[in-house]
Amino acid sequence: MKGVVLAGGAGSRLRPITFAMSKQLVPVANQPILFYGLYDLAEAGITDVAIIISPETGQEIRDAVGDGSRFGIKPEFILQDSPDGLAHALQLAMPFADGDSVLMYLGDNLVRQGVADVVGDFEEHQPNAQILLAEVPNPSAFGVAQLDAEGHVYQLLEKPDNPPTNLALVGVYLFDNTVQQALDAIEPSDRGELEITDAIQYMIDSGSRVRASMIGGWWKDTGKKEDLLHASELVLESLRTSLKGQVIDCRLRGEIQVGVGSKLVDCDVIGPVVIGSNVEIERSTIGPNTTIGDGCRITDAVVRKSILMKEVELTQWRLTDSLVGRRASIGGSAPPAFVELTLGERSEIIG
Repeated sequence: MKGVVLAGGAGSRLRPITFAMSKQLVPVANQPILFYGLYDLAEAGITDVAIIISPETGQEIRDAVGDGSRFGIKPEFILQDSPDGLAHALQLAMPFADGDSVLMYLGDNLVRQGVADVVGDFEEHQPNAQILLAEVPNPSAFGVAQLDAEGHVYQLLEKPDNPPTNLALVGVYLFDNTVQQALDAIEPSDRGELEITDAIQYMIDSGSRVRASMIGGWWKDTGKKEDLLHASELVLESLRTSLKGQVIDCRLRGEIQVGVGSKLVDCDVIGPVVIGSNVEIERSTIGPNTTIGDGCRITDAVVRKSILMKEVELTQWRLTDSLVGRRASIGGSAPPAFVELTLGERSEIIG
């Protein structure tokens, strides 16, 4: 089996963060979202992986993934010139698949249980296609599936206004090589895209066996800020304390990681918290559910339930539920109350 990871798209729901970086490279617990999926594929034994990239952010993805050795994969990068749909992206990868089965994974998703179990189930039962489902409170935001009494998929709908079920497609799809016929047969939807739900529906209507699996752990689509921050909280739940930097006259509670070369002085740190390398923090309160990127400088501030990316400078402000881009600077006269921010790369607030 080969992997196909989608790492294109404009990331419009995460702007202004994604004006300057790929949405798949936004960090969760100081690791890009994309990396979690690549590790999951390798854990499932899938080492040949096509990564679908866009013209705008493709080079950044290439640079971040490199030769794939850190993940245990061998990547091949395939350019999708325009965002013409998930099925179009899969169609571009079919020559790479070369007749093998494929697992398609959306690169801005986090699947807590990984994909090894669903790969094993697919190989055991050998359907033509298999989809991973999760119950969600807002099914109209997703592709949804309808199952018959035996649990077989008989209908898929893409972001329906009146969803008949709350079973959302998680963003993990497995296919044998018969999917090629469906990809060749479908037409663009009203959105002008080749929908993967239409391809799977074509397979169902043509008599193919389409199997469904319910997700065992949590899953997050990280396309919006609130979902990204929630995903961060979920990842941080499994954090274990590791203090590799200096922690001087600080009060620590909960699970906390401090990276090499970092220095904390006279701080309150309330876990779970991840603090990267070469960070300097003085007289501040950090956490809970907070990630501080490498090279940040924080003084006389409070940060909770937030993600600060690399080399952010923060003085005196009180942040909550915030997402702050790389090399942003926040200082000057600060409001007395907590502030919720989404701040792009190299932005500056001077009070």
